[in-house]
Amino acid sequence: MVLLSGGLDSAVTLAVAARRDGRVCHAITFDYGQRHRHELEASDRVAASLGVGPERRLRLRIDLRAIGGSALTDDAIGVPKDGRSAGGAGGAAGEIPMTYVPARNLIFLSCAAGYAETIGAGSIYIGVNAVDFSGYPDCREPFLRAFERAAALGTRAGAEADEGGGGAVRVVSPLVHLSKAEIIRLGAELGVDYGLTHSCYDPVVRRGEVLACGGCDSCRIRREGFASAGVADPTRYA
Repeated sequence: MVLLSGGLDSAVTLAVAARRDGRVCHAITFDYGQRHRHELEASDRVAASLGVGPERRLRLRIDLRAIGGSALTDDAIGVPKDGRSAGGAGGAAGEIPMTYVPARNLIFLSCAAGYAETIGAGSIYIGVNAVDFSGYPDCREPFLRAFERAAALGTRAGAEADEGGGGAVRVVSPLVHLSKAEIIRLGAELGVDYGLTHSCYDPVVRRGEVLACGGCDSCRIRREGFASAGVADPTRYA
């Protein structure tokens, strides 16, 4: 099973699972009240392009706007631009940007672990990245391994594994130690259509067309990644 947001990293992760690792994939996408809701449609496009039919897709609604605390879920908090966010190129080292959504990956992985038990999936693929990331604590390897241990203790699959009757779910993070350029090259080798993906935190809709803002951390890291990879960037910027 793959956590699929519709962004670049999750698209490459799905391609890794389906095309490199030969998995029959289910995809789980979260409608959590994010301001960049256009990524939801992108997730459907990406899933279809990589052979995941509607019967193997789950879109789960969770209202993280009720929690708030992030520029992605609170309209009163502006999305930082041009590297001025904490944790971005212009932020102080160790600071966490306002685009961090409190406990997002903890919540997502918990839901994914429940879905994995239901469908009998032994692995959860997630496209987190700890190299060219924006300072999010839930994109690091130690967090993923800690969650894996917690899931082994708190699920039926984990209990059955202890008794020798099953297997605890694994969290697979194929991109966690790659640079953005390396991720883009990997996706290109696996045939990912980057024109289907959406990464911008603060998209602009102009005459019915969804354009990337070009200034948020996600746009900046994406654009720099394509340039470093030597791969054409199909993103349309405002």
